[in-house]
Amino acid sequence: MLKIFAICSAVICFLSSASAEEATVQNVITAQISAFKKDDVVTAFTFASPKIQTLFGSPENFGQMVRKSYPMVWRPTEVIFVRQKAKGGTVYQEMQFFDTSGNGHSFVYEMIDIAGTWKINGVFKIKNTEVSA
Repeated sequence: MLKIFAICSAVICFLSSASAEEATVQNVITAQISAFKKDDVVTAFTFASPKIQTLFGSPENFGQMVRKSYPMVWRPTEVIFVRQKAKGGTVYQEMQFFDTSGNGHSFVYEMIDIAGTWKINGVFKIKNTEVSA
């Protein structure tokens, strides 16, 4: 009986840890999107991994790229967290963004843990089934 209790406790701890991680990853993405909506590229840039920061060099360059290449991420009308998958030390968060025309766009956010803080290490457009709001 004690063994069953220990196993159940371990499973509950694992599931709550996984849920906390999922929420933390989603909070980072949400915070970056909120910063974009306020035209706060400096704050949005802080959520990017060192790799992304080095690639763009400045918050302004980063913001310009998002505005031009990903307007649905810059000014979404709706954002849906679809599913999350962990592989190794990386978490992949699938997202659905809706643009001002009501068209859905699917992306995967690659998240990495840098010294206990989740950072966005890449955002990749994926094919979706013509979703509209």
